[in-house]
Amino acid sequence: MIAVEGLGIRFGREEVVKGVSFAVAKGTNFGIVGESGSGKSSILRAIAGLNRDWQGRILLEGTALGRQRTRAFFRRVQMVFQDPYGSLHPRQTIDRQLAEPLIVHGIEGIDARVPRALEEVSLSAQLRFRYPHQLSGGQRQRVAIARALIAGPEVLLLDEPTSALDVSVQAEMLNLLSDLQAARGLTYILVSHNLAVVAHLCPVIGVMQAGEMVETLCVQDLRAGRVAHPHTAALRALSVELEEA
Repeated sequence: MIAVEGLGIRFGREEVVKGVSFAVAKGTNFGIVGESGSGKSSILRAIAGLNRDWQGRILLEGTALGRQRTRAFFRRVQMVFQDPYGSLHPRQTIDRQLAEPLIVHGIEGIDARVPRALEEVSLSAQLRFRYPHQLSGGQRQRVAIARALIAGPEVLLLDEPTSALDVSVQAEMLNLLSDLQAARGLTYILVSHNLAVVAHLCPVIGVMQAGEMVETLCVQDLRAGRVAHPHTAALRALSVELEEA
């Protein structure tokens, strides 16, 4: 579904992503883990069409994507951001924010689709006329997911979707994403600094360090400690220590 070949990204003179390549089959998940500043979110933004200054190739179902994306692309590929409050308009009701993608893509039946979208992410339809500040962090992130899904995309790009949430709410969000994927056959690319979060949802993980994807491995090998790169081993050791603390 998604293929990235030799992706390079610069911010001025600084090379933040260095020749990264990976592929994600349709209906599967790929996780990208790394420290802050390792380049993982920059990769996601390039795939999403939010950053047009990149080199290499990005393909959607075998078709190479240009820097300028079409409306049809944005119907097929959507992104969920780290901060659910920052990604929602503070002065628009939830109803308006869910309706906007339908209006942009010319999809009819808004009055029926909006409450259905809320129900799909386990929110009451009564919330549709509230504002983001009237919702909890977990509820806001569920709205952000509903907005990303309402036009029927095939791919979700998830940029640290649980990092702003409490630990108990994080587990709920990961289970929700898993259920939505099973119901819709979605393809996910999940970026996080939290190895446990990525391992929960993704069978294959790419490890980033200083702009390079230094290792790609399956989650079974990760859990068993069968890792090849020292940075992967260090991330795994830290994750184990945090779980035991």
